[in-house]
Amino acid sequence: MSELSDKIKLHLGQRVQNGELNNNEVVEILDSLASFLNLKTISDYAKSENITYNGVLKRIEQKKVSEYVLFNVKFIIDNE
Repeated sequence: MSELSDKIKLHLGQRVQNGELNNNEVVEILDSLASFLNLKTISDYAKSENITYNGVLKRIEQKKVSEYVLFNVKFIIDNE
């Protein structure tokens, strides 16, 4: 992790602990970041691109998109 990333995580954590950010606001931040990343589940990404699940896996192999696991769910990031 970069120094900036660490500072942002620490700052957000402190704001949540201090009650300056509530759950809804944290979810809004997550939603905004997910939108920036074009973060989608594999099945939602396949539907939006009109390809099969295996087609998504092929794009991952070809490094055209990135796969990440969050909350025990696989997501695709396609923000290039």
